[in-house]
Amino acid sequence: MEHHQSDRDHLVKRVVLPSGKTIEVVCFSEHDEPGVTAPHPFSDPPGDLHVCVECSSHLAYPVVWDEAGNDHWSVTIRCPECETFREGVFSQHAVDAFDEELDAGTDTLTADYRRLMRSNMVEEVDRFAAALSAGAVLPEDF
Repeated sequence: MEHHQSDRDHLVKRVVLPSGKTIEVVCFSEHDEPGVTAPHPFSDPPGDLHVCVECSSHLAYPVVWDEAGNDHWSVTIRCPECETFREGVFSQHAVDAFDEELDAGTDTLTADYRRLMRSNMVEEVDRFAAALSAGAVLPEDF
């Protein structure tokens, strides 16, 4: 992202979008129009990034994320429950918190997967042991 200061008290920012298209954003100071301030293009959401803005699901995850300056990220987020996609530019702090939520979710999924594998394996071993005891497994079965 490039910044150019003009002699008329405004800032021109060149931003490269995830699509590769480059746009110029002109930010005027609050002195140009009384009572009107330019919105900050890098504002964090009121809630956590892992929470869907439509259905409040806590399962939203990033589809694409790219650097958008020194301490901001352009992120596309998808909710698997309502299929809402959301795009925005967020601070490093918000993205770090999002990353921590994703890590915690990965840990939870991994633990659940291991429990399920153990449970399935115990059931298989029990069935095999019962078949052996009943004489239902013969050498010809292998």
